[in-house]
Amino acid sequence: MTLTATRTATRTRWLQDNGVYVAVVALVLFNVAFTANFLTVGNFRTQLVQAAPVLIVALGMALVIGTEGVDLSVGAVMALAAAIIPLYLGAGPLVAIMMALTVGLAAGAFNGFLVAKVGIQPIVATLALLVGGRGLALVIADGRLVQLHDPAFLALGTDDVLGIPISVVIAGLLALTVAALTNRTTFGRQLVAVGGNRKAATLAGLPVNRVLIGVYTICGVLAAISGVLATSRLAASDPADMGLLMELSAITAVVVGGTPLTGGKVRVLGTVMGVVLMQLVRATLIKHNLPDSIAQMIQAAIIVAAVYVARERR
Repeated sequence: MTLTATRTATRTRWLQDNGVYVAVVALVLFNVAFTANFLTVGNFRTQLVQAAPVLIVALGMALVIGTEGVDLSVGAVMALAAAIIPLYLGAGPLVAIMMALTVGLAAGAFNGFLVAKVGIQPIVATLALLVGGRGLALVIADGRLVQLHDPAFLALGTDDVLGIPISVVIAGLLALTVAALTNRTTFGRQLVAVGGNRKAATLAGLPVNRVLIGVYTICGVLAAISGVLATSRLAASDPADMGLLMELSAITAVVVGGTPLTGGKVRVLGTVMGVVLMQLVRATLIKHNLPDSIAQMIQAAIIVAAVYVARERR
């Protein structure tokens, strides 16, 4: 290979690995130049608050995709969490939140059991809960939107910590936790090994089933946390609308961030930047008076491009 070809290959690989960061910087510069009131505290706050629930779900999705799986039920788990909260809010916000997280844990463990123990393909196992989970949420809520008035619970969606919205603080802490989990723990190394080659991981004596169940359980809990925060921000429990298409947003952010659908790798920082990119794309189009349908089509194009780049990287 000639020197020129080597340099070209190096630049191509760098762009493949860092394309999401380049895209975010380019989009920020575009907005600075052409979008009114972009560099304002209010705008940054709005963008972060809207991105926080997506990021929390995407973190769990990144772990699942790292095992060469996928979880299509995250939106339904958010709806279940939202439906549970009004039932227990009378006993206090902490009780209501814990019950919502318990539902998320149970849903995730159920998905993990179907994938690890029963041997059902992840897309099929989680598709069942995507349909059945939202139906159950509607049954629990009797198909109604319930307004919430508990000040302590609503504070999750409105209050700040040192000027930073609570939901953003929680999302940031969870991102750091997931990064530490994947990079600093035995569980993280086992997760990557299972995603890289499940058969080899089994032959090596790794607890494959336990890892899979653990990953889907974590994803379920994170989806429930996102549902709690979104419900608090809306001051209402709306299982019919809560989390709709969230699974697609999360998968997009993970893939755009560089985590391959073939498993064996988890890029937490890339996932964070993928969420930021998709939020900026949507916000930019809205601020320039383009319909949301255009944003969805652009999102689809970004998914195709990210998958193509991932294939070329392999």
